[in-house]
Amino acid sequence: MHMQIVCDSSCDMTEIPHKDIGFSTVPFVITADGRDFVDDQTLDHDALMHAMETCRRSHTSCPSPASWEACFLQADKTVALTISSNLSGSYQSAMAAREMVLESHPEKQIEIIDSLSTGPKLIMIVQDVLARMREGMPLDQLGEIVRREAAGINTLFTLSSFKNLVMNGRVSALTSFLAGKLNMHIVGAASDEGRILIRQKMRGKVRALEALVKEMEQNAFAGGRVVISHCCNEAYAAELAARIREKWDKAQVLIVRARGLDSYYAERNGLIVSY
Repeated sequence: MHMQIVCDSSCDMTEIPHKDIGFSTVPFVITADGRDFVDDQTLDHDALMHAMETCRRSHTSCPSPASWEACFLQADKTVALTISSNLSGSYQSAMAAREMVLESHPEKQIEIIDSLSTGPKLIMIVQDVLARMREGMPLDQLGEIVRREAAGINTLFTLSSFKNLVMNGRVSALTSFLAGKLNMHIVGAASDEGRILIRQKMRGKVRALEALVKEMEQNAFAGGRVVISHCCNEAYAAELAARIREKWDKAQVLIVRARGLDSYYAERNGLIVSY
């Protein structure tokens, strides 16, 4: 294979529309009460959701350097995309794999991009990488341009359940308890450094959708690409998409189902939005 794009499974897609450029994902592993769920195309999503919602303990494990290495060996030129390095060790694993491959195959070209986000933003970056690859752009130049463009992609999310964020120290247990009792939703964002920021807390999903659209407006969104990842609630994602199109008629909205890792953090009914 001449060229390929490789992502970890924080990217909520499994294929690209181009037969001459390879695409693959390296899976995270989600563990709930000792049971492992590999986040690949064989994942039983319903079983994962049930396990997450009934378990006492859970955690995620990022792809190993060996799994990245196996993918890098498949092509002459590779662009790899990872979840934010401030949320996971996936980027560091990919960098270690790159060094291992180049020691034995110095002729290979491997460009690794830290998305500083997750889910839908990786889809948008994949789209940009694919466009540059089709143009025949050199990999080092491609990486520089795509990183600069990616810095202009924003990520928001709304959640109604926070169990796994609490387990992993992202949200306080008190916040989670109060939110559960009061039917609270949180709206948050990815910081420029790829960390989770809680913006607002409000009652009800309608207000949460209103807050997302208002955040987009405040970030000077004027139409263009939007990708929405949903966890087990396509109707909620469609409602947000309709609100976005109503306000910005030139918006191009893509709705996708969250894969295992993003489902773990978004939990049931959660949405992640990039634009």
